[in-house]
Amino acid sequence: MRLLTGGVGIIATLVFAFATMAQDITLTARDGGLALSGQLVSYDGEFYRVDTVYGGLTVASEGVICDGPACPELTAPLTVIRVVGAAEAGARLLPRLFAGFAAARGLTYIAGETGSDTSEITDPLTAQPLARISFVAMPPDASRAEVLGRKASLALLFQSTKSAHDRAVGLEPLIPIVAQNNLFPAIRSSDLSAALTGKITNWQELGGPDMPIVVHALTPDADFAAAISARVGQLASGPRHADAESLAAAVAHDPWALALIGQSDKGAARALPLTDACDFPMLATDLNVKAEDYPLTVPLFLAYGRYRQPLLLREFLEYLATDAAQADVAAAGFVDRRLGRAPLTEDGQRLLGAIRNAGTEVPLAELQRLATAMTGGQRLSLTFRFQDGSAQLDAHSRENLADLARQIAAGNFRGESLALAGFSDGTGTAAVNLDLSRTRAEAVRSALRVIAPDLRDDQLPRIEAFGEALPMACDTTATGRQINRRVELWVHPIGNAIP
Repeated sequence: MRLLTGGVGIIATLVFAFATMAQDITLTARDGGLALSGQLVSYDGEFYRVDTVYGGLTVASEGVICDGPACPELTAPLTVIRVVGAAEAGARLLPRLFAGFAAARGLTYIAGETGSDTSEITDPLTAQPLARISFVAMPPDASRAEVLGRKASLALLFQSTKSAHDRAVGLEPLIPIVAQNNLFPAIRSSDLSAALTGKITNWQELGGPDMPIVVHALTPDADFAAAISARVGQLASGPRHADAESLAAAVAHDPWALALIGQSDKGAARALPLTDACDFPMLATDLNVKAEDYPLTVPLFLAYGRYRQPLLLREFLEYLATDAAQADVAAAGFVDRRLGRAPLTEDGQRLLGAIRNAGTEVPLAELQRLATAMTGGQRLSLTFRFQDGSAQLDAHSRENLADLARQIAAGNFRGESLALAGFSDGTGTAAVNLDLSRTRAEAVRSALRVIAPDLRDDQLPRIEAFGEALPMACDTTATGRQINRRVELWVHPIGNAIP
């Protein structure tokens, strides 16, 4: 008889896929009140799966004593984690994340030898291998198939997978790039799309010299190719490159080249400033990317199957939300998902845009109220938006709401006053838009109450509404209106809160 207890040799993170030929076991409740017999199907270090006369049952190991020849030993067998997906992102990011995960649990991470894609996590006391991790670069469709077919544990992708679970790891803004000696000052987003898809073929059509636009792009199976096509459409013919490094290097030396690439991969090429149709600057700052104010942003996901995962894998996925893991995401060159802050008046473009684009229905007094409210405060990167035509928060905003609840519960805003500031697009009358922006801010606070019922009233953000008074993008496009319809999270020191 083996009693399943914790110990140094069985850390909560040590999980394995234990499978055996069907053998009889008996699981007895620790209080002796119930015994269950059947054939062991599997054991993952946390749960037994047993085939009984009642059918297949899953039983938590901590509550029972296992007796029988198939009961697992107390030592932790090897866990095999196979990761597939984006080549460059995987090479840059995965070793950092698994090493950080091991260190956070007092384990040892051993990188593979040069030329090897396999690493290990071991017990520092016994040197016993606890996990073997491998990575195979693979195109997106093949990676999804590997996960859905249970041939891989995780897939690292720049697009979500509807048939699997996705865990957001980080973010990558897409930026237009040109050669260093191409001094074209800036490009509007609509012109960028037209140039990349071949509707505009000469720099002269954009106000530049009479030279053809050479569209460089990735080959279809490269990391970013599908994500770029999903946002821009079918790219015009031109030179194709197997990876982002080759693409950036080629663009840097082609004076008439134009390409779209991840910001962390621009290399020696020059980032071409981007604006919208109303000449609002579209800046790929960390705060704008995290807040979804920069529309050409690609999330980086780890996809996994819709079935019960081993405990170690579940804990690794939970670890990804920690500040330690997100620091490694940033160190790998991506935009992390940690809470960002910036002074509300740091970017004068926001106030300039508010003044320049204020309609006749937005009086000076309203702009002054807005400026007063912004003074002395900071904007946080948690921004909330809604599904089209709905009062329901979109998926990213639901994650943000959960993050906000955790931040408040952890006491991370002590000595500060929070405010949910609602904004609208400019469609309709200013009075109606002011009401809509307030309704949206109140909806966010109500949703926060639902998921965090233990929060006190004084911990909840106050409500502010400014309607169409602070546009961040052009209302003439659907994307611009979506950016403008938002609820921002502001913070002021107590004593300097929004009056």
